[in-house]
Amino acid sequence: MIGYTKLLQFDKNTIKRIQIRDDYSCLFCKLGYHTEKFNPNSLDFIIHDIAHFIPKSKMGLGIEENGVECCRYHHHLLDNGNKGLREEMLKIMEEHLKSFYQDWNKNNLVYKKYDRR
Repeated sequence: MIGYTKLLQFDKNTIKRIQIRDDYSCLFCKLGYHTEKFNPNSLDFIIHDIAHFIPKSKMGLGIEENGVECCRYHHHLLDNGNKGLREEMLKIMEEHLKSFYQDWNKNNLVYKKYDRR
């Protein structure tokens, strides 16, 4: 059996599928979301991560339906929440994910001890 912490991480194959799905682009940059400080040479915009919709701290799984491609700048805005943008960003992520997965449901994104994945 795989340890649950491993299930919360995006593995290489899942990361690749998310990158392909999201066209190797930050969801929020594509929308021009809070890009007023955009500097195309900044590592915060060049380096991309996969951001969890349901965070690992809340047992969010490392599955395609729980992640979007994000530049470091937007990932920090999402995770730190100190600018009050988290809820709005989560709504954007939710709509994006729902557009790819018909049966998308927040409840399916959380680790459950006795779930047989």
